[in-house]
Amino acid sequence: MNYRRLGRSDLQVSEISLGCWTMGGKNWVENHMNGWADVDEDEVTTALKLAVDRGVNHFDNADVYGNGRAERMLARCLKKLGLRSEDYIIATKVGHFCGTAEHSYDPLHIRQQLEQSLKNLQREYVDIYYLHHGDFGPQGEWLDGAAATLNALVQEGKVRVKGQSAYTSEHFARAVPVVRPAVLQSIGNILCPQFFLPDSSVGRLLEAGEMSFVAFSPLHQGVLLGKYNPHCPPVFEPGDIRSQDPKFKGPELNRLNPFLEAMKSRFGSELARLAAVAMRYVLNHPRVACVIPGFRNARQVEQNLTTETQCLSEADMAWIQNEVTKLT
Repeated sequence: MNYRRLGRSDLQVSEISLGCWTMGGKNWVENHMNGWADVDEDEVTTALKLAVDRGVNHFDNADVYGNGRAERMLARCLKKLGLRSEDYIIATKVGHFCGTAEHSYDPLHIRQQLEQSLKNLQREYVDIYYLHHGDFGPQGEWLDGAAATLNALVQEGKVRVKGQSAYTSEHFARAVPVVRPAVLQSIGNILCPQFFLPDSSVGRLLEAGEMSFVAFSPLHQGVLLGKYNPHCPPVFEPGDIRSQDPKFKGPELNRLNPFLEAMKSRFGSELARLAAVAMRYVLNHPRVACVIPGFRNARQVEQNLTTETQCLSEADMAWIQNEVTKLT
């Protein structure tokens, strides 16, 4: 396994790391579906053993994943395997679960959520603590307080590295100069490369601040594996966020189908091969530290780890970029 440094910090993460959102199971937040169906803790435990045996050292979590269930499950699974969570880099986030606070970035709420996350994770500190989104209020009025709170938590030894997650370039541009994180996180895949391309506005922020990028959804939540039939779209249970996501509906699957068929023709149709190509495409960009695909069993982890041996030439990269342009 290859490891990459996170920005200006001394942390080095496995280039294939794992996202823990699925571990929260089916979930609702403020009446919105925000979880995943069909998660079995024994299968997750087996998958984690395979991952750590192969060198994965970084697990990405959040307070809102199952409203704490994913954090608690990660701690239990590592304990079942006889592993010390302190020997691994564990990230978690605050921001999408407001509780009784006026705003999720109220400094007191950030502190309360971190303390609960530490209890859930059975840790005395978290390695990376992200602000989970870039909405700091209509006038950005919660930004300074959130940034100051993160700084204080670092000084107190409860957070090692500050992170910022966001979903628009504008939100990153506003937050980064104030928060001064070592790492940024957002969606990052072949179809959504806007935050890690070197010539993008966020790419320039990464370079100027010597920050790293952590890419979630590198497989576009499995869509890039070409396993969904546009003529018979998948059906998901209530509480599974995919049930309302347009990318799993017939029109979008049909739009992407020519691209996915072209990918299969060039690289092969095996799921592991397509997964490896998709993630290596992201990892080939200089400021990307790691990808954090989700997982629910050992088969998916094994599939993701094939990326270790995948190479993409400059011609392959250019071909993929050219095929993507045909979609727009």
